[in-house]
Amino acid sequence: MLRTARLAATCLVSASLLALAVVVTNTRAVAGEDEGVLHTHYDGVTNDLLTAGLGKTGLGSPTPPGFVDPLNPTAEELRRFAIYNNYRALVDPTPGGGYGTLYGPNVMADGTVTSSEGLVAGDEYIAFERGRDGRNRVTMMVQVPDSFAPAASCIIAAPSSGSRGVYGAIATAGEWGLKHGCAVAYTDKGTGTGAHDLQNNTVDLIRGERADAEQAGDDSNFTAAISGRARAAFNAATPNRFAFKHAHSQQNPEKDWGDNVLSSIKFAFKVLNEKFEGRGIVINKRNTIVIASSVSNGGGASVRAVEQDRDHLIDGLAVGEPNVNPKFTSKFTIVQGSGQPLEAHSRPLIDYITLVNVFQGCANVAPANATAPLNLVPPAAGAARCASLHDKGLLTSTTIADQANEAQAIINKFGILPEQNVVQPGYWFAYVSQSISMTYANAYGRVSVLDNLCNYSLGATTASVPGPLAAASEAQIFGSSNGIPPTSGINLINNAATGGAKEDRVSTTDQNLGGALCLRSLAIGRDAVTGAQLDATAARQAHSIAEGVEDILASGNLHQIPSILVTGRNDGILPPNFASRAYFGLNNVVEGSLSPLHYYEVTNAQHLDSFNQFPAYNALLIPLHRYFIQAMDLMYDHLRHGGALPPSQVVHTTPRGPGAPAITIANVPPITNAPPATAQITFTAGQVRIPD
Repeated sequence: MLRTARLAATCLVSASLLALAVVVTNTRAVAGEDEGVLHTHYDGVTNDLLTAGLGKTGLGSPTPPGFVDPLNPTAEELRRFAIYNNYRALVDPTPGGGYGTLYGPNVMADGTVTSSEGLVAGDEYIAFERGRDGRNRVTMMVQVPDSFAPAASCIIAAPSSGSRGVYGAIATAGEWGLKHGCAVAYTDKGTGTGAHDLQNNTVDLIRGERADAEQAGDDSNFTAAISGRARAAFNAATPNRFAFKHAHSQQNPEKDWGDNVLSSIKFAFKVLNEKFEGRGIVINKRNTIVIASSVSNGGGASVRAVEQDRDHLIDGLAVGEPNVNPKFTSKFTIVQGSGQPLEAHSRPLIDYITLVNVFQGCANVAPANATAPLNLVPPAAGAARCASLHDKGLLTSTTIADQANEAQAIINKFGILPEQNVVQPGYWFAYVSQSISMTYANAYGRVSVLDNLCNYSLGATTASVPGPLAAASEAQIFGSSNGIPPTSGINLINNAATGGAKEDRVSTTDQNLGGALCLRSLAIGRDAVTGAQLDATAARQAHSIAEGVEDILASGNLHQIPSILVTGRNDGILPPNFASRAYFGLNNVVEGSLSPLHYYEVTNAQHLDSFNQFPAYNALLIPLHRYFIQAMDLMYDHLRHGGALPPSQVVHTTPRGPGAPAITIANVPPITNAPPATAQITFTAGQVRIPD
């Protein structure tokens, strides 16, 4: 069973940010309620913090939980749906891949595999943090397990990965923290699940119920900053479109991710002291271990939080595959094995993702990629992309095979590792680089949804033509959406397609190369084909994007806080040369011999562990999540007991191989305290040296 109550509405969590504003006071959101924080207790029998009552079996089932009334889901049903989808999106949920044996609700904190369903009893507190402008909403949540011990207090910061909602780190930092009896401080970083249906003017409330935007007012998770008249004109020209919080808030939310994490930690301290008031102990930074954690965008947010932690709240950092954009310095190069030094490292995400977005659609048909997992885009579409690139002078080869090889070579010469080639066709099929290029360009440029940047928009499609989103899909979008289309039935749309707007992936024979080149031009500030200056409008947009990117660059200064970064060598979304390796180099330049950073690079591991459930991925790749857990274990032991952190190293793993037999510990050896010299990652004489 569960019970809800109101926590005192005194949660001023940051002097630089406004008060937390409640938008719900019971299981149904009601606009206009008094300020406060929604508090729900879960008994760990019928419902819980980690699995929403589904347990290990329910989370592992390919059948999602249902709704009594799919058109009118309750807040608890939406919460359960969100936890189910977010959990399975971050890990491989199949037993053969490690679920239930290496990780999962039934695996205890010490690694013991049990027959338990792994339900965790405790309290959940959720509230909005209102941004400086009074408009943008950041969702924060604190989970306090019943096993939390005030005398041995710990807080795990768990910002959401990707553009996900507040439950986006439930499978990673959330599960680890709850199993260890720690309070978990979540934040959606001002990105997650804010879907504004512009046609019907409906929005999400804090727990996911849909409401009229006008009636929701300040209780809306996200409402696009456009007037009623402008919305009506937009709908007349481009009906049935959506604005998304990350892409269209016009706030460049990424610039505040570090502050969001720090605010969530302060919220956790506030919650804990109210919960345990009268116990004769004040829970504060002096008696509480605080680890900033999470993966991907959440990991990058935690890195920035440590860099910006003026109040010294954070004791340690342990993150996986962080989306960190290091400031470039020429004071180091990166060398892998006996390869040539890479000088052009530390490229920002918008630079390398838009390059991939131009060339990968052609590279997919390279002979070497013929057997790549999920390489399912029709070869004719790849050939058409190659031909169009050749026609524009961006490829010089004359046959399709040679053009595809040339496109692949351009990608790798840019600094993207050959080890990442195997995952890129599957990522392309899943529309990863295409969607990131479009949404992040909008976000960095603080672009309004009205602008249709590069003739892109977002909406549902039927037979590739824009149309209304199914009513049930919209009602459930809080639980199904990852915050970045394509998601929940909403796709990228090419408004400039011949004959009228169409779903982007089939809008032209060459997979909308024109749209990709437009985004690439804005990312680099010049015409991507000719190198010429952009016209006045595009130049302004490019300048705005460049300013937005400047605002999110990482300094490399961890202030000697013990830190661990874990990244897979096959990460095709955040390539190590531009993210983790580059940050390791920058930190060593900035902090020198005082660098607190330990970097572990894992072979045969990629960015999207969830893909490992699919054929061929399961044979070729191992779960990076296994090493995220070990990184957390190492950091906690270091902070609690003084255990040594292993030196930086490459962890060499063994794929499961043909037929993908069930994974064992032999496939995924641990990070070791004494790696051989041939596995040690070092920073020497201005070089980051990475063994093969």
